[in-house]
Amino acid sequence: MNKHSLFGRRVVAATLAVVGATALAQDIKLGFNGDLSASPSAQSGAAGVIGIQAAIEDINAAGGVLGRKLTLVIRDDQSQPPKSIQNMTELIDSEKVAAVFGPTNSGNAMAWKHIPNQKKVVSMGMIGGATDITKPMSPEADNYMFRVSIVDREQVVGLMAYAKKAGARKLGLIAETTGYGQGGLKDMVEIAKLQGLEVAVAERMAVADTDVTSQLNKMKAAEVDTLVIWAQGTPTGQVMRSMEKVNYFPKVLSSWAADNITFYDAAGKALAEKPIFMRTMVDAVTPKQKALFERIKGQLAAPSAFTFVVHGYDATQILAAALRQAGTASDGVKIREALESLAAPIDGVKKTYVKPFSKSHHEALTAADFAFVKWADGKLVQVNDAVTAALSAADFKR
Repeated sequence: MNKHSLFGRRVVAATLAVVGATALAQDIKLGFNGDLSASPSAQSGAAGVIGIQAAIEDINAAGGVLGRKLTLVIRDDQSQPPKSIQNMTELIDSEKVAAVFGPTNSGNAMAWKHIPNQKKVVSMGMIGGATDITKPMSPEADNYMFRVSIVDREQVVGLMAYAKKAGARKLGLIAETTGYGQGGLKDMVEIAKLQGLEVAVAERMAVADTDVTSQLNKMKAAEVDTLVIWAQGTPTGQVMRSMEKVNYFPKVLSSWAADNITFYDAAGKALAEKPIFMRTMVDAVTPKQKALFERIKGQLAAPSAFTFVVHGYDATQILAAALRQAGTASDGVKIREALESLAAPIDGVKKTYVKPFSKSHHEALTAADFAFVKWADGKLVQVNDAVTAALSAADFKR
């Protein structure tokens, strides 16, 4: 062997050693796939990303996961199911992410939930609340859809319990025509029946509708005394504006989308104060919550979006714990199994999560973690009235 050949082999060996070391140190990619620009809920998506990034900063500062840094690959699905499906495929197949956060809009999750299940890659929801998102694709099937957020059906359980306790006689339901709205409508009809509440009128509206007086006039004629709205922030605001047009003000309950500043802006201060809804947080109250809020508040479109920051932060910490327990960032089966059997509590911002998931339960937050909320003087405040005081566990029928 001549000296040039020996030198060449040494160069190759040294290069392979460098490549191997680089591969070992390669960052663990996580993905986000959700609306950041198009729908009334886009600010929620943006807040969720802020929370994920804050958690990644803290995790990396503490040494990362499995000796590697976390990075976030962001895709804006612009609230379009075809775009969201494309993003999910690219994140999993091309970017090789260990897990995907999102989406912002429930309908998009329903459009692509088969993809992470087929490819065995965890999807961690932290915004979209549709009930069926975390249901397995078929009975007994392994399920790769997890969530750290509010759940639509649990909200409906709470709202219908409130309506019943408040003495509602006739319910009116309005839902937007998206997957989010129609999923909520299904839950509302079913839970109202469980509560023995009469649904006098059920109507639909498009997200872009600015006049809902026709639907409301039907409610008024049917003597509906309690209206439940399931729509995003802006359309819910338009319902309130239309109520003013026809001078019809029943008791109003709504989905948590009314916490969005887009609802407040669409309804205006006085009308925005009428609905009661549920959310996972009202204000930053614990030292950990206050510290995170102070750290990121300048990035928020509105303080009310902070709850999505918390969901994103806690979801990332839970996922990181699962990666550590699984001992891998590339084996989706082991990551799913770790999430379903987390051994150590996770000290989150919302709460401490003790075994948040199991094989059959993929929701980290349930009705026990929610509060009744409304707007007052431009701020979100907890509702502490005679109805909430009288509610007990037996009133929440599922």
